[in-house]
Order: sequence, then C-alpha cells, then structure tokens
Amino acid sequence: MSDYSSFREHVLKRIPFTEEELNEFCNSFKAVRIKKRQFIEQPGFLARHRYFVVEGAFRAYVIGDEGQEHTIQFAVEDWWISDYNSYIFQQPATMFIVALEDSLILEIDYDSEQRLKNSRCKFETFFRVLAENTAAYMARRVITNLTKTAEQRYEIFLEKYPNIVRKVPQYALASFLGMTTEYLSKLRHKRMAKKS
Repeated sequence: MSDYSSFREHVLKRIPFTEEELNEFCNSFKAVRIKKRQFIEQPGFLARHRYFVVEGAFRAYVIGDEGQEHTIQFAVEDWWISDYNSYIFQQPATMFIVALEDSLILEIDYDSEQRLKNSRCKFETFFRVLAENTAAYMARRVITNLTKTAEQRYEIFLEKYPNIVRKVPQYALASFLGMTTEYLSKLRHKRMAKKS
C-alpha cells in the first residue's frame, strides 16, 4: 500500500504500533478509487470488506416496505463504513452503500482482517476499539432520535458534523435525521433568518 499518511495517523491515534507493526497492518489494506454514485455494498450480496475513507463521502441506507429510503450512516474522510451486520456475521447485506462523490477508500477483506487479529494482540485491540466506538456512536444516535425534537437533532448534527452537512445531499441528511426534506428546508431557512 502507498504511504497514506492520514490512515497511518488514524491508526496510531488509537493504538501505538511500532513501525514494523504499522507497516504490516497497513499492507493488509488495498486502495480503491470509487466513482460518484457507485455502490460498494448492496442488499442480498455478502459484505466482504470493511472500508476506510481516505477521500470522499458515502451514504449507507435501507429501503422500507413502502419504498422510502432510510439513511443509516454517512462516512467521510477518516471514517469507516460497511454493512457491519453482513460483514461481521458473513451473511447477506441489507444495506446499500453508495459514493456521494468520487472517492478513495482503503479496504480490507474479512479473511485478511481475521488473519491480522490472530497474528497480533494489538491488531485485535485496534478492531475492538473501532467496534466500541461504533457501538457508542450508534447508542448516542438512538438516544438522540428518541429524546430530541427534529430541530434539536438538526442543531446537534450541525454542531458535531459540519463537514458532513456540506458534503451530503439535503434529502439524505433529512432521511438520516428522521424528517422530510421539506421540513429540513424550513429549519435551514429559519436558521439563516436568525443569523441575518
């Protein structure tokens, strides 16, 4: 793998690898360029990879029985994404994951990840830390969705993830926040009116 310094920094922030360990870890990933609107996961197929976003943006979503899209996750630079239920349990995926812009990702396949985890305790610790962070994030999201108003959810998201708000289409953000695009548009106009 080429020297993707952002990935190396991301890894070292979580676990203090030696240079040898870091090279071994990073060399298990493959760089892939993805075009805007290209799918990297689709329902019914096995999620064979976990992805780290070097450049770009992705959206993971499901489609309900009535044809409505529900955004589950976004991923931008320095974030991970996959259909984790499919990837971890090696069963058919239920989510679509699509590139929102031309992107560069680093991917690791399931078997390579298992080999890494079995080879060194530190590698297993890295993936455990990732899993813990993902679980905590999802728990916060569920609690926010259950306890905050739509306007509060929008304000919290704007404050925490301004770079995502700039990158994702309004319909996708509205879907993620559990509101209609029209309502999100009203909230944006109301916010802009307060500023002027």
